Amino acid sequence: MAIIAFFCLAPFYWMLVSSLKAPAAIFDNRLVPKDPSWVNYAAVFGDENNFGLALRNSLVVAGTATVVSLLIGVMASYALARLRFRFKNVVLGLFLATSMFPGVAILSPLFQLFADLGWINTYQAMVVPDISFTLPLGVWILTGFFVAMPWELEEAARIDGCTPIQAFRKVLLPLAVPGVFTTAILVFISAWNEFMIASAMTQTPDAQPVTVAIAKFTGDSQFDQPFGTQMAAGVVVTVPLVILVLLFQRRIISGLTSGSAK
Repeated sequence: MAIIAFFCLAPFYWMLVSSLKAPAAIFDNRLVPKDPSWVNYAAVFGDENNFGLALRNSLVVAGTATVVSLLIGVMASYALARLRFRFKNVVLGLFLATSMFPGVAILSPLFQLFADLGWINTYQAMVVPDISFTLPLGVWILTGFFVAMPWELEEAARIDGCTPIQAFRKVLLPLAVPGVFTTAILVFISAWNEFMIASAMTQTPDAQPVTVAIAKFTGDSQFDQPFGTQMAAGVVVTVPLVILVLLFQRRIISGLTSGSAK
């Protein structure tokens, strides 16, 4: 476990160290910066990079995709787990199949479609594909969680006078909160990190999310590669996700490992 943890954390540590080095010291290979500098972080939030605007774009896109995926995913998961209808397994398999398509295979048709709709450089050109990729993940996680819930809980609510919708909203949904939290965080991270489609659908800095903005950072000249600035931007983008996971780690673990019987 220690070896695996080191393997996963070493790149992030090197990114943090490199972000604290001045441009002249970026290639000195020191494990600890000799003279820590915040110049790279100042460059990240400089006016020429529009990084604050890119952060807002990513937050809007990832947040919208997460909310819509949860709204649809919770209802679809409940139906797949609790209702009996023909071809239920086929529908669940189709959800999984949609997530298997590589993004590069649908990039050109999506670009043509969104160009015809006038969606290039808009949020919906990124939100809609993100939902199509994250929704199957949410449905699969939540379906397993609803399946683990005892039927007696819903039957007891129905006996007490609840309608099917009331039983779902007042009894089952509160018990599914750990699974919903787990799904929300995983979906948000997936949408936050998406690059390929966002890069194709955004052609102006005002519409670009952070993943595209970092890739298009430029140095002081055409011969300058802004490694330090890119590393600092990577730290800024990664830290909120780390904090999010640390704050909700108990709910994540509970959602992945337990059902309502707990």
